[in-house]
Amino acid sequence: MMQFTESAPAPPPLHQNPIGGLCLDLSGGKKNQSSIPRAWPWPGFPTSTKTLGSFNNASCMEQLLVHCANAIETNDATLAQQILWVLNNIAPPDGDSNQRLTSAFLRALIARASKTGACAVLAAVATADADLALYTHRFSAVELASFIDLTPWYRFGFSAANAAIAEAVEGFQTIHIVDLSTTHCMQIPTLIDILANRPEGPPFIKLTVPRITSSNTSTQPPPLLDLSYDELGSRLITFAQSRNIGMEFRVVPSESSEGFDTLIEQLRAEQMVCDGEALVVNCQMMMHYVPEETAGAMTQLSMRSMCLKALRSLEPTILTLVDEDADFTDSDLVGRLRSAFNFLWIPYDAVDTFLPRGSDQRRWYEGGVCWKIENVIAHEGLQRVERLESRGRWMQRMRAAGFRGLGFGEEAVGEVKSMLDEHAAGWGLKKEEEGLVLSWKGHNVVFATAWAPSTSCM
Repeated sequence: MMQFTESAPAPPPLHQNPIGGLCLDLSGGKKNQSSIPRAWPWPGFPTSTKTLGSFNNASCMEQLLVHCANAIETNDATLAQQILWVLNNIAPPDGDSNQRLTSAFLRALIARASKTGACAVLAAVATADADLALYTHRFSAVELASFIDLTPWYRFGFSAANAAIAEAVEGFQTIHIVDLSTTHCMQIPTLIDILANRPEGPPFIKLTVPRITSSNTSTQPPPLLDLSYDELGSRLITFAQSRNIGMEFRVVPSESSEGFDTLIEQLRAEQMVCDGEALVVNCQMMMHYVPEETAGAMTQLSMRSMCLKALRSLEPTILTLVDEDADFTDSDLVGRLRSAFNFLWIPYDAVDTFLPRGSDQRRWYEGGVCWKIENVIAHEGLQRVERLESRGRWMQRMRAAGFRGLGFGEEAVGEVKSMLDEHAAGWGLKKEEEGLVLSWKGHNVVFATAWAPSTSCM
């Protein structure tokens, strides 16, 4: 972690919390700046691990991060560095789950500060402290499949969506699956197994996936795959053949930042001559990468809403929508920080139950969370692609686009429960209106919904 020199500005003074603990005076000392000594550390500042430990709880860490964010936004480099010093000492990157979470936010705030006016003096610290290996590890197909199986975070959505898809496509001999997923088709082998064993016999499968063509790899979310899509398609075709299923695999260059316009246009043209197919649109953790901003001056619709309407116009047999149940769309940095802090403690807390410290898989797992935090906190504009919305907001969008909820039957619920039984205690399942919700210790994590075109006019 970062180290400050002896000439660094002093930390803010301390005062007694009425409840009894020590708290930082985060006014920045603006009323009595002349009285703040410039030596480092400030005489009387409690530098011992024992005393700094009084700050080591999630609530205090969150408040420190909020005050640091405010200091960065107001270009108060002195105060920002003071708070960063405290955070650096109470939140080691190899500490408990709260400390590791705070350390990730600390890294993200330093990255943001390095771009901001007087706070740009922290740029060297940000560069020296970055561990790019956390973000850039590329999985082999076997590694990625094994990695995803470690936790219900993705498996929950796979299980729920596959059960809904299997029910919706009963009787169809050809099934066209459009896989909008961040996990590089890792869901598909399990779906192939389900369809191979259906009573009416296996179908023929067409699988279409988008190839994100952005040259800006910093906005490509993990996990990354060390395999070309041509090779991936070849492996999936071979696997399908081993299950007596014929398969076609096609990749369409497209951009999530443009609402998958190219992909949807190709599908629209193709569907005009492909009657009798079941069209499945499978959205797994991908739709929140479509920008939520208004598409243009001539419309009040966001690009997300326009994308959903375009998908509705394809008349899909079923559309499954799975995503994380949080809201990272606040235009205010502090609002996003609070939302992210109060959601992303979950993966740090959960990882302690299934991965040992020091393992590569743990580094990769927490590296993916770090990438998400840095994107939410350190970036703005087109660079900030991690824009989650709540389940309720997505349901509003789906209905407005002309979809109706299908819900999940007892068989689907049973499949998800069986999957959760394979994982540590703490994971739970909630059956909500028109959907299922994965929870960790009672807190919502991921939602799964299934939709079909409504019969009413759009």
